[in-house]
Amino acid sequence: MNKIKTGDNCFSSNLSDSHLAAIGNRFVPAAMYDTQPEEAGCLPGTRARVLEKFMKWAKADPMRLFWLAGLAGTGKTSIAVTLCRMLQDEPGIMLGGSFFCSRTANISELTDVRCIIPTLAAFLAELSPVFAAALAAELTADPRATLKPISNQIDALIQRPLASLASLSCPIVFLIDALDECSDENEVKKLLLAISTLVCDAKVKFIVTSRPETHINAKLTSASGHNTILRLHTIDKAEVTEDIQLYINHSFSEHPLEEPWYTASDVNLLARHADGLFIFASTVVSYVLDTECREDRVNRLQTAALEMKDRKVATGPLDAVYAFVLMRASDTAKVEPKELESTRQVLACILAAKAPLSISVLADILGRHAEKLRASLRRLLSVVHVSDDVNQPDLRTVHASFGDYLLERATADLRVTAALGDESLARGCLRIMKERLHFNISQSRTSHEDNSSVRPCNVTVSLEYACLHWIYHIAELPEPWIMDEEVELLFRSKFLFWLEVMSILRRMGRAAAMLIFATPKVRRPRQKRLVNMSHSLLRSVQCIFLAFCVMRIPL
Repeated sequence: MNKIKTGDNCFSSNLSDSHLAAIGNRFVPAAMYDTQPEEAGCLPGTRARVLEKFMKWAKADPMRLFWLAGLAGTGKTSIAVTLCRMLQDEPGIMLGGSFFCSRTANISELTDVRCIIPTLAAFLAELSPVFAAALAAELTADPRATLKPISNQIDALIQRPLASLASLSCPIVFLIDALDECSDENEVKKLLLAISTLVCDAKVKFIVTSRPETHINAKLTSASGHNTILRLHTIDKAEVTEDIQLYINHSFSEHPLEEPWYTASDVNLLARHADGLFIFASTVVSYVLDTECREDRVNRLQTAALEMKDRKVATGPLDAVYAFVLMRASDTAKVEPKELESTRQVLACILAAKAPLSISVLADILGRHAEKLRASLRRLLSVVHVSDDVNQPDLRTVHASFGDYLLERATADLRVTAALGDESLARGCLRIMKERLHFNISQSRTSHEDNSSVRPCNVTVSLEYACLHWIYHIAELPEPWIMDEEVELLFRSKFLFWLEVMSILRRMGRAAAMLIFATPKVRRPRQKRLVNMSHSLLRSVQCIFLAFCVMRIPL
């Protein structure tokens, strides 16, 4: 048995020197889970349901691949390290190998997809002399097997040698962490394809963790009937907050002072502000504990709580990720400048929206095709939650800090403005109302009856959003009066039709509030109210009384 020194660890292999030489630098011992920091992994008692789900899948689920998707900072690598340790200790399961990809380790092999299969094969050879003998035979027959395309690699280094373990009763699990950190997207696609088409008698399974990047998401969701998928940002937020609370409390309790310096309320407040991101919690914990002075800790704790509430602390680690994601999404070699500008508009609209929007509604408001709008967000799936259902109203950034980054801290070529989103949505709302408001939109048989409890089909979700929110988007503009003429023309002829829709929606109180909001009182110095528009609207307010009398609009 040969030993290869890797830092402070030694890796033992059943392969001969010649066979290890054939694998060459494609074998990366630094990528294995036991090279991760000792403190890496989940705090005992946290992530219990997620880990339980994985273990049940590993033992009994027929699905071959489990994809754990989530934004950086949601704890994917901690879960992956903990899983490896659990699998290593589980008697009914064999951890066949692990590969932890990383851009921050400054080891180029850790971002090279072509190193993953050779490393997994070498790890399994350490565990099984039978597999090692079969792998050695393959390397003897073809010493250049590791240099070939990934599909050939998996055939020679995994699939054919695994035939020697056909009689093995327990499942063999391989884990690949942070696959999105690998530099070559095309090679990543090839790896996922090779894994999904792997054919062998042994019970082989793969766990892959990554951000939901386009190239990974497309490959794994297209075969969702054969894969198990868990998105961390869809887990019950209360459960994640409780885990973060446990982590913060444990971290603080391990660094006591002579006098108490924090309370349970402090821990709960920080956990809530972390909003599901462990990276925020760990950064704040490090910041607070970086002093032995009680007064300093108390001050830092209070400052951190306030700044986290305002999304100003712990931005460095995530900003680097956001910048990386956006730079990849805006690669001019792959994306046309016009498409980039369109994507910036969509992002600005998502941030400015006054209510949850679906892809179809936002596309309708912007006058665009839903699938094209979805396509413009495909390279941003790690930071924007895009539902598979275009009618599901949950289009949003995965975390509020991404919106803050786009509006405040992104470089000039990536930054968006709130005004861009508000103006786009305001103009879209006015256009939809102009096109779709019409006489008797409620489809009432007589004005002497209340509106039907059944909503008319021509009051679409897009029209509802437009009628409920147009004024608030206009009011947010630096120069709201630029919309006066459009509003004047619209409401001169369609004011009562708008009221009718508000009646259908049972929002007449909202209608009155919107009209009052549009009056020319200056509530903030930057907002010169909608002067010309308000004159038209104020005249039209008198029509509300006529509407109540003639149309019998219920409040």
